Amino acid sequence: MVKITLEVEGMHCGMCESHVNDAVRRACNVKKVNSSHVKRITEIVAEDGTDVEKIKSAIAAQGYGVGNVKTEPYEKRGRLFRFRK
Repeated sequence: MVKITLEVEGMHCGMCESHVNDAVRRACNVKKVNSSHVKRITEIVAEDGTDVEKIKSAIAAQGYGVGNVKTEPYEKRGRLFRFRK
């Protein structure tokens, strides 16, 4: 799994976030996508080998600008209540 963080310009509200999230989901099969117009980023969790250029093109086709892209290994966080035996 990989975490992809994209800088997205032009998001101004929650609907913009929703449009970007929908575009990402239509472009590639992703596990999770979350956008923030305040932080100006979109975070995606997907399988290794996901086509980042395809995602960037899908976002740009919606009228948003895509800046820097950061890719890092994704590690699932532990459960909220974890008890040791």
